[in-house]
Amino acid sequence: MTRIWKENRLLLVALLLCALSIGIVIGTLIDGKVRAIPRALAPDASPLVIPDPVQLSTAFSELAQRLEPAVVNIITSKGNGKESDGADPKQAPPRGGGNDMMRRFFDQPFGGEENPFRGNNIGSGVVVDKKGYILTNWHVVEDADEILVRIHGDRKQHSAKLIGSDWETDLAVLKVEAGRNLDAAPVGNSDSVQVGDWVIAIGSPFGLEATVTAGIVSAKQRELADAQAFQRFLQTDAAINPGNSGGPLLNIRGEVIGINSAIASNSGRYQGVGFALPMNTAVSVYNQIIRQGRVTRGSIGISLNREDDPDALRAYGVSSGVIIAGITAGGPAQRAGLKVDDVITAIDGKPVKNGTELIERVAGLAIGSEVPVELQRSGHRMSAKVLIGDRAQILASGGRGRQIPDEEKPEAPAEQPSGAVSLGISVQNLDAATLKEWNFPTSSGVLISRVESGSFAGNIGLRAGDVIVSAGGREMKSMDDVMRFREGLKSGDAVAFRVFRKLGNPRPGVTSWSPFFAAGTLP
Repeated sequence: MTRIWKENRLLLVALLLCALSIGIVIGTLIDGKVRAIPRALAPDASPLVIPDPVQLSTAFSELAQRLEPAVVNIITSKGNGKESDGADPKQAPPRGGGNDMMRRFFDQPFGGEENPFRGNNIGSGVVVDKKGYILTNWHVVEDADEILVRIHGDRKQHSAKLIGSDWETDLAVLKVEAGRNLDAAPVGNSDSVQVGDWVIAIGSPFGLEATVTAGIVSAKQRELADAQAFQRFLQTDAAINPGNSGGPLLNIRGEVIGINSAIASNSGRYQGVGFALPMNTAVSVYNQIIRQGRVTRGSIGISLNREDDPDALRAYGVSSGVIIAGITAGGPAQRAGLKVDDVITAIDGKPVKNGTELIERVAGLAIGSEVPVELQRSGHRMSAKVLIGDRAQILASGGRGRQIPDEEKPEAPAEQPSGAVSLGISVQNLDAATLKEWNFPTSSGVLISRVESGSFAGNIGLRAGDVIVSAGGREMKSMDDVMRFREGLKSGDAVAFRVFRKLGNPRPGVTSWSPFFAAGTLP
């Protein structure tokens, strides 16, 4: 009996093992079928494969190693009573200094007691010629008594000479004698840059030499409120901070496509938006400086709105052109018979679309050449010949007005005739003695004493303290002129005021009068 039980027990164990094996096989098959369900749902889909790491990071590091020797650290000092060697006083900004926004963002040394640059201004530059010629920003070396350059890998500080500068593009050219050929960065064509291209910035933010940041080109031809007429920037999100100013912006091939110049920031520190002057502009300035020590541009001696304002043009009866807002006394335009409120429609045989185009085209004309100008005056077509003058000399000759005394109280506001269109302003007369005392640019004008909130005048940008000199091409000499002009208006009319506004200047008690057009369509 025991023997039979043992044999049966062995048989039972064998049967259990067999059943367990069969169960495992069946379970595996069932599990395999379950796992295969997702593949069956998309039989034409291919599995994703993670590729080998792209060597972009390696490309950046190779680029940095190759270009770092061409980027220099610039340290300047001021207030030692010395004269800057090689500085050209003709290139200095007229009375107001350079671009205030750029100075705000880049003339700040890194704080801390251990900072070797404490008390100095710091910036960057890029070697563009192995013989020691360096491109940087003008505001980095402006008014410097001493300019020192530290070359990457060389702990020596080399004295630099200012070869020349151009405040209108905020560029300067330096020369160092290092006793050897320097590594020079290759120059690229900034016209070929596209939005989305990878870029690298190298410089000395806060005095930290050879700092490399990367990003993309965010926009092209960007105009800034504080920028000069010839500054339209490449915008980038590559980190740029105080001290990067004057350093290069490089494309992925290691070519310089811009000179880092400014940032947009509420704090004065990096917030994701930086600006570089395109290299094609920098090359043009550099070539003139190394040949003649300064940059020359043509001018006809007028001031105007760079913005294209369709309402203002429509008010003057034209669809395109540039309205003259001011004329330099004794300048080429005045000598040629041009007047304020003339609309320039073509110059040198080519149509003019806006103020920016006119400035650039005239700047490129040879000084001393005579060019034809087509214009419209009071609805009539006219032509004149203008002798191109030197822009730097014309700007330097521009007058500056004195600040309007705050204690002066306006006269009673002009009454609005019954049924007339509302402009939303009150005005007061200005006599010749007051205009002369203010050193006002014209002999007549009407002071705006009040602008109603939400009014037509307020919506087009007029402010109390502005002086209206013309409206729709007609001179405004008194309150009566304003009232008569207003009586002839109706809803839907395009209205353009030529206005002068006082602008503050770093020197206390001094202002400059800036002409502009305020235009819009009456509701």
